[in-house]
Amino acid sequence: MSTLNLKTQLGDLIKLQQIDTEIYALNREKTVKPEEIKAIELEFEVKKKSLLDLEKSLLDLQKQRKDKEGELAAKEEATKKLQSQLYSLKTNKEYQTMLQQIAGSKADGSVIEDKILGLFEAADKISKDIDREKSRLKEEEKVFSAQKQQVEARVKEIDDRLLQLQAQRKQILPLIDLKILSQYDRILSNRDGLAIVGVKDNSCLGCNMHVPPQVINLIQMYDHIITCEMCNRIIYIPDESA
Repeated sequence: MSTLNLKTQLGDLIKLQQIDTEIYALNREKTVKPEEIKAIELEFEVKKKSLLDLEKSLLDLQKQRKDKEGELAAKEEATKKLQSQLYSLKTNKEYQTMLQQIAGSKADGSVIEDKILGLFEAADKISKDIDREKSRLKEEEKVFSAQKQQVEARVKEIDDRLLQLQAQRKQILPLIDLKILSQYDRILSNRDGLAIVGVKDNSCLGCNMHVPPQVINLIQMYDHIITCEMCNRIIYIPDESA
């Protein structure tokens, strides 16, 4: 392969690497986007849980109140039954005993009423907390939706840019010798998207290892493709005037 031809080929490889570097970076960014969306959704679900907990607490209080109201109704019925028996009693002792039972039944009823009142107050407080939490969540949902849309918009941007880059890549591929392109693609795959690198201050810019002077001379001869002895990437001497 002529010197001019190999220099041209390396120039095309450098252009191809610039495209592939961006492609690899965009694909890496795109790969983590679903996790970003998942994290945003999880964070919002955690915030929603506090509302669900409050609503569950309210339902529990309502059930307790309903049970107590049933208990109070039964106690009032029992008190009425005792009162209805008062005038059928024959002795004063029986009468006094019945009055005590009635008083005890009424006292039990008052305790139940106090508990029902307490449950009403607790339920009212939680209802207000729920209203506040719903209002807060409404704002949080706006933030959540905006964040999600932002990530989704970025994914679309990446996809659009990748299409452009793939089109640019297809324009360059026919310019490169198939054998050289095959070597480049193999290195690209094995070296995380970086197949060709420059040499600066006698160091490979891919692995930072020293490049011996004799290898520098071989690169400048442009007789064949030279690779780094350490990282196996294609190496070249950048044109300082470029």
